[in-house]
Amino acid sequence: MNSIFEKRYNHIHHKSYNLAIFNNNKLILKLIKKYPSIGLITPLSMSIYSNDAKKTINISTLSLTGMARITKIPATDPDLIEYAKLVDGALHKALPNGKYEPLKHAVKPSNKPLTTEFTTEFALVGGATYADAKQAFEEEFEGELGPVGFLIPKSYKLQEGLLKENGQNDYDFYDIYSIIRFNAIYPVSKNHPDAGAFAPFSLAIYKKKDENTVHVVFPSVDNWIDDLDITDEESVKAVRETHGMIENILKELTK
Repeated sequence: MNSIFEKRYNHIHHKSYNLAIFNNNKLILKLIKKYPSIGLITPLSMSIYSNDAKKTINISTLSLTGMARITKIPATDPDLIEYAKLVDGALHKALPNGKYEPLKHAVKPSNKPLTTEFTTEFALVGGATYADAKQAFEEEFEGELGPVGFLIPKSYKLQEGLLKENGQNDYDFYDIYSIIRFNAIYPVSKNHPDAGAFAPFSLAIYKKKDENTVHVVFPSVDNWIDDLDITDEESVKAVRETHGMIENILKELTK
């Protein structure tokens, strides 16, 4: 991220700052049959960063509790537990001398929804299929995102790819966008480099075959303020602005 920050803002906050996304297909296949909400953390996000002062490598990603909290999947679900164990194993393998550190900030209680959700129905006209309608919706969505500073570094067509390849056909479509806005992550990462546990964030668009409803859902970006204890005005403004932009675009598209 530093090369991007240097070009865009002529300044970097940390000696190194990287954002990564990752997932485990085997466990996604198991979890999605029980909980469509697994798309909210598919892929999982991670920040990897260091600074001159401590000369340490730091990694931030969601814990089992965090995964369960966002998806509303029970923390006792064996497949979600296995997912968290795989992440834990990978972290210890990469940093054999590493250790978990407690959060350096308080997570403020919030009465705001952890996720933002929209529903709509696609009208099929002139022989169009649900796949056609979904593609038209996504093209319009992408067209709205770009001009206001959002990028989509990765997208996944789960039903057309992973699910179909493994004999699962429960959905007419299940697509996920991994979305980022540099004007939000740049100011936030100055004091909260662990924000990479939330960014890029995933937006899922899906429709089950036995339902007419199309679901569009993403983790509420404005919850970063409470979860990360963000207090500086610039970061608070950027986070709220980012959430509002996505929300307003989807309100228009799902009317």
